[in-house]
Amino acid sequence: MRHLVLLGVIIAAMTLCIGASSESGDAKIYAAAVADTSRPTTDSARDADRKPVETLEFAHIRPGDTVADFAAGGGYFSRLFVDVVGPKGHVYTIEPDEEAKFTAKATAALQEVSKTHSSLSVVTGSAMDTLKFDKPLDVFWISQAYHDLKDKFFGPLDMAAFNKAVYAALKPGGIYIVLDHVAPAGAPADVTETLHRIDPSVVKSEVEAAGFKFEGESKVLANPSDPHTAGVFDKSIRGKTDQFIYKFRKPK
Repeated sequence: MRHLVLLGVIIAAMTLCIGASSESGDAKIYAAAVADTSRPTTDSARDADRKPVETLEFAHIRPGDTVADFAAGGGYFSRLFVDVVGPKGHVYTIEPDEEAKFTAKATAALQEVSKTHSSLSVVTGSAMDTLKFDKPLDVFWISQAYHDLKDKFFGPLDMAAFNKAVYAALKPGGIYIVLDHVAPAGAPADVTETLHRIDPSVVKSEVEAAGFKFEGESKVLANPSDPHTAGVFDKSIRGKTDQFIYKFRKPK
């Protein structure tokens, strides 16, 4: 019996060591992606505010993963994802037509990047049409854009249909990350238009309604001193807004 107990202790210790080693290795991968000298200076200048290493650690994107970056804008996270997933992974950078007038130059730049990075695909089309992929996803990522889907220039989008499409695109056990600017609890629906913010509880209820399970929240981008009364582009708060990062999982 003592031998069995000792064996159990050894196995548990080995599991902890392997897990710690894996997490440490992932942290090094994220740090290396951030340190990549090929990143545009406009990206690296935003690192202090966006805390990419900590954010990537929370999402736990790994080498070999298949990732969709929806409404990627300038491609800040897409470029990091390409470094992290490596040649055995793939990144779909989605630039929906609804945002084309804002992102045309960035989309063209990312299309140039995709010519030399086989692990990057730039996807364009209407928002719902871009949610169909040629292989199941490990991670679906939307940063500072979930609130936009509710605005007039996006339709607004049918959020139930959108989240169900994300659910269908992910592998069982796949992760859905939503990063956005915080609006006060109970804020009026048009806060997405006026301040470009969203009540986190609205996101949680909508995503869970599609079948996802809430995995947790990262406070790495939280800012308790944000009064939540200014638009996110206001000079008084731009780049320093209170932001939430929610992680949801598709059940296995």
